[in-house]
Amino acid sequence: MRWFTRFVLVLIGLSGVLAVTLATGIRQGLLTLLGIGFGAVLQGARFGFTTGWRDFIEHRNPQGLWAQMLLLVLAAVLTLPLIAGSGGELVGAVAPLTISLVLGAFLFGAAMQLADGCGSGTLYKAGAGAPLSFAVLPTFAIGSFVGASHQPGWIELGGLPAVDLLQYGWPTALAVTVIGCGMVAALAGRAARHPAHGNPAAEVQQLARSAVASFVAAPASSSANAASGWARRWWIGAVLLAALYLIHMVVAGQPWGIVYGIGIWGAKLVSVFGWTPVGDPFWGVAPHAARLAEPVLADVTSVTNLGLIFGALAASRWNGPARFSMPSGKRLLAACVAGLVMGYSSRMAFGCNVGAYLGGIASASVHGWVWFALAFAGSILGVRIRKRVAA
Repeated sequence: MRWFTRFVLVLIGLSGVLAVTLATGIRQGLLTLLGIGFGAVLQGARFGFTTGWRDFIEHRNPQGLWAQMLLLVLAAVLTLPLIAGSGGELVGAVAPLTISLVLGAFLFGAAMQLADGCGSGTLYKAGAGAPLSFAVLPTFAIGSFVGASHQPGWIELGGLPAVDLLQYGWPTALAVTVIGCGMVAALAGRAARHPAHGNPAAEVQQLARSAVASFVAAPASSSANAASGWARRWWIGAVLLAALYLIHMVVAGQPWGIVYGIGIWGAKLVSVFGWTPVGDPFWGVAPHAARLAEPVLADVTSVTNLGLIFGALAASRWNGPARFSMPSGKRLLAACVAGLVMGYSSRMAFGCNVGAYLGGIASASVHGWVWFALAFAGSILGVRIRKRVAA
């Protein structure tokens, strides 16, 4: 009967794509199909941003970080020349270096460890049927809605303007991106060989020493040893996600995103109870007010997110029913609160691991690197809190 289950899953997926195409046009249908691809790859490869960071923080396992660096490099290689030569038809994820970016990224990094998933992780795990992520998704939507409403006020706190490396030409921007990703990969590999356990300050010092040592006296065989340690699923996941990222850029004209669509879901939900966007500093102005007035399927990020959820569901049931354990009430409550914080802080920081981290760095925007550094620092704290909550 497995063949029948697979047939039904494919039929439902194609029917959904066709329905979206007939309702809103071929671009939205293609984005739905791409979303299904994103969800299937994320679930099939278990490509988790949150888990990859946690594995490194707790066990000094660098495989997740290595895979993410590969994804970033491939995405940049494939899209930076296109963005530079598009004449404005394609846009990257570029944001200013604000105080809200620093605070929001740190809070997001901590909260995603408690929620056991970032934006994409919450969607694909909820689609796969994970009870924890299924409970987090509604609070994430509400937090994203409220955070977007407050975003203009956070931006007014000030900071520095956006730094787009593409202004120096795409070869320079790409070189800086590749070098940066190489540095992180080398740092992760060296830290894995020389782990430091203890208080957070000692861990940060160890990471800093490794960053210098990896480029001063790294063993000649380190690259070969690192490559041999990669799990096959990380290789496959990174390559496939980069290919999907490229197609999404061409079809949508912008990088893959997660949070905006979830925020729209939250806004649509609260509007049922009488809320109106009139006068709201974010949702009440163009183009966001227009997005709220349109059907959900007309929004680029929303249809990709919906496709992602189904793609993860299909991948999780391709070889049989998925099995998940029910978390404790304490764990569920902590995760739901973390979902609120994640949604809110993602708007402060101009996105999550996909929109700000992947999209920012692959677009050669410095804010992506700032987001990564602060969110990773927040994850160190979040992992420690998670141990207490799960105890």
